Amino acid sequence: MASKRILSLDIFRGLTVILMILVNNPGSWSHIYPPLQHANWHGCTPTDLVFPFFLFIVGVSISFSMYNAKKEESKRPQLLKKAVWRGLKLIGIGLFISLFPFFDFSSLRIPGVLQRIGLVFIFATTIFLYSDIKNIIGILVLILISYWGMMTLIPIPGIGTPDLDDPNKVLSAYIDFKLMGNYLWSGSKTWDPEGLLTTLPAIATTLLGIIAGVLVKTLDKSIIVKRLIIIGACLTIAGAIWGVVFPINKSLWTSTYVLYTGGWAYITLGLCYYIFDVKNFNPKITLVPHAFGLNPMIAYVVAELGAKLMYIIPINGTSLKEYIYQIMMNIGWSNELGSFVFAISYVVILYIFVLILYRKKIVVKV
Repeated sequence: MASKRILSLDIFRGLTVILMILVNNPGSWSHIYPPLQHANWHGCTPTDLVFPFFLFIVGVSISFSMYNAKKEESKRPQLLKKAVWRGLKLIGIGLFISLFPFFDFSSLRIPGVLQRIGLVFIFATTIFLYSDIKNIIGILVLILISYWGMMTLIPIPGIGTPDLDDPNKVLSAYIDFKLMGNYLWSGSKTWDPEGLLTTLPAIATTLLGIIAGVLVKTLDKSIIVKRLIIIGACLTIAGAIWGVVFPINKSLWTSTYVLYTGGWAYITLGLCYYIFDVKNFNPKITLVPHAFGLNPMIAYVVAELGAKLMYIIPINGTSLKEYIYQIMMNIGWSNELGSFVFAISYVVILYIFVLILYRKKIVVKV
């Protein structure tokens, strides 16, 4: 049985955080290599795997941290209380990042990455604590089918039949705008990729992670890899087939997106488990994702705050970010390569930060 902390999960988490920081911080948003961009609307690029991978890992971590404790029913209320408090802290940090550095509440974006993680963590933990594995699978299926029905069958007031090809003609956009008005993503102001209704299927992504965690926690080590990869392949194929009629879409977090990205998450975890926990392959280079994987939240928060500061700190009549980027571009790189090198450089700077925490054995928990 797998009972100890698994290296593969830390490596998987670290790689996901690295990619998240990388795609969020190009030198120029006008010059990005296609794989490092989100799909324009329908579809899925490698960048579109980042957020669901992180939620999947959250689910795996829930299984690992609470699997034994949940067996004692008397402990469940206390575990849930801690989970709710942790989720609320994540939401609070997300709102802080949104307001930083000017704290202008008129421009506040209520939804966000950490806000979604916080909500999903609370609901997914509740489901895990009070449901067995069969019920968790049933809830997962119910969410996917119900969400498909809501997004495709419910008429939208003032619009009528939903149109999944138009971000303003879907139920999720209508609900987000009605509840949060202008406090949405600045790129649209009428809908939000981390909105309220689309958080429902994001819970399903985390439940997939919980199920994977239970498998790793309870199955014999010899069959874990095979089981994860087979399940992952089935999920990916199912998502692609269903995607013909219910498009794979990150901003809508469609049920097909849950299956497709969840499948790739299973496959990735299976491969990582085989490499790092079965074959015990652990070269020095794995220190990079391992350091990020042990302190993912603080790495993400510092990255977001640092990026905002670079935009507002003035230097020679421009922002600090633009000033550094132009110096780098004077070397003679192509626009895309220069933008990519800037992002890599930012990851390296953050690696120094998390490496210091790693060396001092400091793990910052929310």
